[in-house]
Amino acid sequence: MAGLEPLYAWARAAISRPQDALICGVHWELVRHGYRCLGAGDQPGPDERKSELLPTGWEANKEVYTLRYKSTDDARELLLKAIMVEDSMILNVMDRSSQKVADVTLAVADYINPEHLDNFHMVYKNTEELRTRIASGIIAPLGGPTEKAKKEPKAEKKDADLPRDYDPLRVPPRQPAGTRAPSWPSPLSPFAVGGEDLDPFGGRSGGMIVDPLRSGFPQPGIDPSSGIPGRLPPGAVPPGARFDPFGPLGAGRPGPDPDHLPPPGYDDMFM
Repeated sequence: MAGLEPLYAWARAAISRPQDALICGVHWELVRHGYRCLGAGDQPGPDERKSELLPTGWEANKEVYTLRYKSTDDARELLLKAIMVEDSMILNVMDRSSQKVADVTLAVADYINPEHLDNFHMVYKNTEELRTRIASGIIAPLGGPTEKAKKEPKAEKKDADLPRDYDPLRVPPRQPAGTRAPSWPSPLSPFAVGGEDLDPFGGRSGGMIVDPLRSGFPQPGIDPSSGIPGRLPPGAVPPGARFDPFGPLGAGRPGPDPDHLPPPGYDDMFM
């Protein structure tokens, strides 16, 4: 308990009982937590000032010790009354500004060796426990330096802008949202023949597979990446991938099925 040794040596002449030594230890713990002693008694005296030392007459009453403290920032003023009840000391501390009260009961024999009042190095025992009792029983309940509530981190804006059905495993579309699709030349133009094969992303209709029912005329196609009800879930086909549909796509499909007629020589076993 650094700092208590010179204080004990200064107050040694007034220490005649074990409770005097205990009050000296309690006083120093309050000093360590940012309080300074103003004086003894309930009422302030003339020319009073804060000090780390015990005031004159602090040990006058061996049954009830009355000391007043003030924090170094002048925010709190404490009134300490230490009352002896048989072999125990009851510490009653009140914050005069907030009227909060804290109580701690200490068994004197747990912290003081009465046979060694003249030897500082042997008079105190269980000093860590004494520190903990004072900190948890007096300092904390009376409200030490309050910490400002930590602000909760705000949710990132990108998470708020995501659609409700966002799926992180789904392949994103190649075309950024909000951009216009490139304007391709009309398939009716004679110079557009074979142009679909030059588009590596499959953004233009047609291609190398000729559909006689649709060649040369733009038709409203489907987007396989959005899924086919009852057959493919959304995202099963990457956006922009070349996709040959299988089976009937619905009653709205115009014309006969291209697979309706078998190829020539279908029944030829030597094909």
